[in-house]
Amino acid sequence: MNSLETPADRQPVWFLVLFALAVGGGAIAYVPLLTVLLPLKITSLMGGEDVASLARVTFYGAIVASLANIAFGIVSDRSGSRRIWIVLGLVSSSILLVMIGRAASLIELIALIMAWQLCLNMMLGPLLAWAGDCVPDSQKGLLGGLLAVAPALGAMAGSLVTFESFVAEGYRMTAVAVMVAAFILPLVVLGRGHERPTLMRPNFEKRGTSDEAKRSRSTVVRMWLSRFLVQISEAGLFAFLLFWLRSIVPDFHENTSANIFSIVLILSIPLSLMMGRWSDVHGRPIAPLVVCSALAGAGLLIMAFADGLPIAITGYLVFGIAASIFLSLHTSQYLRFLPRAQHRGRDLGVFNLTNTIPSIVMPWLTLSLVPGFGFSALFVLFGALAVLAALLLATVSRPA
Repeated sequence: MNSLETPADRQPVWFLVLFALAVGGGAIAYVPLLTVLLPLKITSLMGGEDVASLARVTFYGAIVASLANIAFGIVSDRSGSRRIWIVLGLVSSSILLVMIGRAASLIELIALIMAWQLCLNMMLGPLLAWAGDCVPDSQKGLLGGLLAVAPALGAMAGSLVTFESFVAEGYRMTAVAVMVAAFILPLVVLGRGHERPTLMRPNFEKRGTSDEAKRSRSTVVRMWLSRFLVQISEAGLFAFLLFWLRSIVPDFHENTSANIFSIVLILSIPLSLMMGRWSDVHGRPIAPLVVCSALAGAGLLIMAFADGLPIAITGYLVFGIAASIFLSLHTSQYLRFLPRAQHRGRDLGVFNLTNTIPSIVMPWLTLSLVPGFGFSALFVLFGALAVLAALLLATVSRPA
């Protein structure tokens, strides 16, 4: 337990559950759109699949998302309120989501996606910073375990809104907006007053004035780099899983690929909860991250040298589950090491670059390696990056 933390700082479990569901609502806001609905929209506008147009839309959107997350993190720091920005972002991004469904041209679609990313990150940036204001160090592992539900909710929402018996095609965007509100508003309404003064105490220590400050900055950098390295491989597998499986079995069905991805998300939830709770009880926030990044690297190497489908899928399961646990726990534990509470939103915006930059970098790595050397070379590189992440984290000092 942090030396400034008291038993009264601990949050009730229901609050942590609501927070995880709200983050899941954030995933629902973008996963169905970016993975299913946006490609379908571009197909309808362009009269067929247009990979170049999809790449343009997602690239410009990622740039706006990166800048907006930092900007609204700073705004929420200075305003002294997170909830108002979460609500404004929820309302504006929901309106824009419905407008995206009605876009009549590619230029209009690009403009709406950029505006939507701006408003979405008006909501997402302050939301995670609010967790830093509320959840003490002794519960960050449990929060991280609960956050594993977020990607599963995003994937489930994508399946629901594309199931015609559930939602008519013309109302898909509206259905997504309603689901997002249903998951986020309970936290906004019931979470008022749960900020903890010990977690919001400003730190005005000057740069380089103590060994402790230097160690803290070194830890933050190592945490940032480790997530960035793991996210590159996670983004690569997210985008190219089906292509890789079809390089092994040419007629591999897309539904089977989706089922494997779902199994990974489902299995990662209880395992994340167990490892997160273990890290809280034993005061070892970094140990599960080291283990999971090393296992992710091992899974990628199994995939690189797999000579058949069963071994290939086994390697992906090892990688996928380990990476999912790593990303969930890392999100909450990163809050522990941010040195300045008064700049928490800004610093988490910089942290969010570990999520957006890999999506920009990864396609270039794939295009450079796969055509000439196959997926094996790509997975060896990804595996080396994951192992490097484990080594970076293994040298992080254990917190007091």
